[in-house]
Amino acid sequence: MASIVKKITVKNKSGLHARPAALFVQVANKFDSRITVKNDTEEVNGKSIMGILMLGAEQGSEIIIEAEGHDAQAALVELEKIIISEE
Repeated sequence: MASIVKKITVKNKSGLHARPAALFVQVANKFDSRITVKNDTEEVNGKSIMGILMLGAEQGSEIIIEAEGHDAQAALVELEKIIISEE
């Protein structure tokens, strides 16, 4: 099964901190696809709150989301909305 990869810049002024990270994981877990999130130094499970927080993604940083599975495209669309939200 093919995977879809997208590079996204974090827009939230506080970065991917507790609240948006929790929302990201909540949304990621609604999908069957395997979701991986990467930055320059880490690669983590997109369905793990600890993993997402470990990335330490600050405003302006770039992360790469990879989704693999039958609902990968839908997962990426929903997860990107969280990353590019300024709230």
